[in-house]
Amino acid sequence: VWLVWRSGGWPGTRNALVLFAAQLLLNAVWSIIFFGMRSPGAAFAEIVLLWCAVVATMVTFWVHSRTASALLVPYLAWSTFAAILNFAIWRLN
Repeated sequence: VWLVWRSGGWPGTRNALVLFAAQLLLNAVWSIIFFGMRSPGAAFAEIVLLWCAVVATMVTFWVHSRTASALLVPYLAWSTFAAILNFAIWRLN
């Protein structure tokens, strides 16, 4: 996020920074839904939103910093793996 912010400050990168904050919030909420509420179905729906937010963040980061966008690839891979596990747990229960 620092690479993006450095490229244009708040005025020039507002959308990218808001998307980054949104995906961070969705990440935290997933844990609450899955572990706290013990609701794998709702958590799966939420992780799909998280996955979309990560992709959207990567796309907007690409405009400002290709490096920043590329650094999110492992996070997207992990989110994909977590979504698959979440789906499997939901379907098995």
